[in-house]
This record gives sequence, structure tokens and C-alpha cells, in this order.
Amino acid sequence: MSIAITRRNMLTTGLAGGASLAMPALVRADERYPVRPIELVVGFAAGGGTDTTARTVARYLEAELGGQVIVNNRPGASGELALSGIARAAPDGYTLGVTNYPGLLSLPVERSVGYTPDSFQYLANLVSDPSAFSAASDGPISSIADLVAKAKAKPATITFGSTGVGTDEHLALSLLEQAAGIKLSHVPYRGAGPLGTDLLGRHIDLAGLNVGEAVPLGDKVRIIVQGGAKRSRFAPDAPTFREAGFPFEMRSERGIVAPRGLPPAVAKRLTEALATLAIKPDFLRQIESQYTELFYLPGEAWEAHLKQEDEVLRRLWKERPWSNA
Repeated sequence: MSIAITRRNMLTTGLAGGASLAMPALVRADERYPVRPIELVVGFAAGGGTDTTARTVARYLEAELGGQVIVNNRPGASGELALSGIARAAPDGYTLGVTNYPGLLSLPVERSVGYTPDSFQYLANLVSDPSAFSAASDGPISSIADLVAKAKAKPATITFGSTGVGTDEHLALSLLEQAAGIKLSHVPYRGAGPLGTDLLGRHIDLAGLNVGEAVPLGDKVRIIVQGGAKRSRFAPDAPTFREAGFPFEMRSERGIVAPRGLPPAVAKRLTEALATLAIKPDFLRQIESQYTELFYLPGEAWEAHLKQEDEVLRRLWKERPWSNA
């Protein structure tokens, strides 16, 4: 069978040849990743637990990847502004984000947002940090029992600050109000840094600060209750909600995501780097020095875990919509 050689054949063949030559270059570009700075987006103000985790991860990722990682704080709407921006970014590995469970899942449950959980490629979860309620050490609230008694005596007069509607501490507040039959006055903040400042300044009565955010404040604050499955070794005197008679747990889980659709070579590079961090002694010491626990889940296992948690939150929303709490 003969093939007619025409100008169109020649052009088509030439284009195909050019594409085949270009493909190795594209693969090599992915394998050289990163060739420019990586942006690591945080949805809360500087100084809080999520920000501290992000800056630690950024420093160690730089060493693993051999490129610059820049932390960019984009606080607002309980972290939604940052998450929506990450979802819209090009899936090239140069925009990553630190997520914070439950906000990552709770925001799309409670309102229309610019992303869904399927918008992201889940690289690894790294940290778990129990929710906690803290009061000023010299303030009038000395324990969880004291809080409940005062809140029952004067409903909606005790102010409780959180880092936003749908965050772990706000959900813990909603669950406590339901379990104890009380009502507090919720005050949302843009991050744990300004929240802690206002607690120390006695502008609010209680702050929803994770254990890793409250412990560094030292003897200026008193953690009256925390949301772990057991007492935290970093705050052994603080009872859990379950110990206090309230049957729930709540924590912040922090991991690294990218826009869905990363080139396979880039995804592999990032997941391998994060897996290395999870067993790196220096990184583990840094995480512990921030009064947080390693909770490493690789991408697929993390995504499966979040799907289960999403079902839990959706059931909770039907029973008690927390945006009204």
C-alpha cells in the first residue's frame, strides 16, 4: 500500500515530530520542579497555630525540594478566602495551601463557597491539635463547671472568641451549648493571634484556642477544657470534654493540599517530600516544640478520612446548624 506524500502530510508529520520532541522537555520541566518560588497559603492571620505549622512546613520543604517556599497569609471568612483562591490556582505545584479541619469541610456545608472538597489534591495531613477553651488566669472563670454554672445563671452574657464560624473551636462551642443547655455570646476573629491578644487584654471572657496556641501563653491563661480523646501531654491539668461529662471530641487537623490536577511528577515530588518530613527527627522536634502532635496521613488515606468526617459534619448540621449557634 502506497502513501501519498503531500504538503499536508509533511506538515502533519512535522507537527507530530515537534510534539514528540517537546514532550520530553515538558517531562524534564516537571522533574526539575521547583524552578521558581512556591506559595504556601494560610487562611488565618499570622501568629496562630495554622500559621505556625505552615512556617515550619515551609522551612523544611525548602530543604527537601531545593527551592524557596513563601508563606502567604490570606485571612478572612474563617479561611474560605484562602481555600477558594487555592482551588482557582493553576495546578502546577506552585500554589499550595495549609488546610484546617474541620473548616475545610464545614464551610461548604454551612454556606455557598468558592470550592468543594473535590477541588483539592490531598498531599498529606501532618498535625493534630485539640480544641481548647481558655480563660485569663486572673479572670472569673476557673473551670468548665464554673463556666456552665455562670452561663446558666446569665445566658448569652459570657463572650467567647473563635477564629470564625465553622472552625473547630466554634463547633466545640456549639456542641457544648447543646450538651450543657447554655448559651454564650460568640465573637469571630480573623486568627488566633488577635484572639489571644484580646483574651489577655480581657476584651473577651473566653477564647477558643487550640492547645498548641494556648500553652505558649504560659501562666497568663488557664485552659479549662480541651477536645482531645485523652488529656494532652502538653496540658495535663486540662480535662477533656468527655471527662467533664460532655460526649464529644474536637480538634484541628492541618495538612497540605494543592489544586486538583497536579502533573504526576510534581505530585510525586511533593508527597515524597512530605512523607520524609513526617519521619525527620528535626521536624518532629519542631512540631512537639509547638505543643502539637504529629498526625501523618498520606494523600489517599487522608482523603478517605476526610470523606468520613464530612458525613459526620453533615449529620451534625442537620441536627444543629452551627451558623445559628
